[in-house]
Amino acid sequence: MIVQACINGARSINYHPQLPVTPDAIATDAAAVVAAGAAELHIHPRAADGKESLAAVDETINKVRRACPGSLLGVSTGAWIEGDEHRTLEAIRRWSVLPDYASVNLSEGNAPAVMTLLREKGIGIEVGLASIADTERYIRLEAHERVFRILIELDNEQDLQAAGDVAEGIVRTLRRADVKRPILLHGFDATVWPFVRLAKERRYSTRIGLEDGKVLPNGSTAANNAELVAAAVEIFRARDA
Repeated sequence: MIVQACINGARSINYHPQLPVTPDAIATDAAAVVAAGAAELHIHPRAADGKESLAAVDETINKVRRACPGSLLGVSTGAWIEGDEHRTLEAIRRWSVLPDYASVNLSEGNAPAVMTLLREKGIGIEVGLASIADTERYIRLEAHERVFRILIELDNEQDLQAAGDVAEGIVRTLRRADVKRPILLHGFDATVWPFVRLAKERRYSTRIGLEDGKVLPNGSTAANNAELVAAAVEIFRARDA
């Protein structure tokens, strides 16, 4: 069970004044969240214009490694970043400063090819499941157990009961297939803190940061990513009643 920090994601630069987008800002923020208790980082590198870019991975990972030696670093491979399957694969092929792992969304058509390329480069895979259909597709993949972790993320579902039902369905489907990989469960906006607590209850890992939301458990807006991480770590470390 760990708390991962997701410090920027696809959020607009107007989402929060402390959203890190430049490599230097990402590295500085990464050091702050690690100090606050984050065990690892999930990063969306950005180009000079502030837009997400797989071409920015080398510079960003290099700077974050210097700021956070020993911390596991992950990046997104979301299809929307490059907007084209061939550009996505070519950008990943060009990486020379490698992240420890990369997230791959099973809802995306090119997911198997991305996973194959990541394995060829020796990069771990955090496989993202957002539905039972994603889960069934994942299970059908050859060597599907060769992943670093399973990420259950339900960003498009803001009703807590409905999101919880989908998450439970994903877990049941994985168990029926005897999949034994570690699970990281996280929410988005309205479901962030309920899912942090659910992850602790089920002994899953979780993540927190401005990619997923900016509100603290008490309803106030967090000053920065480190404050969000500290709140999640407090929940994870609290003794059960």
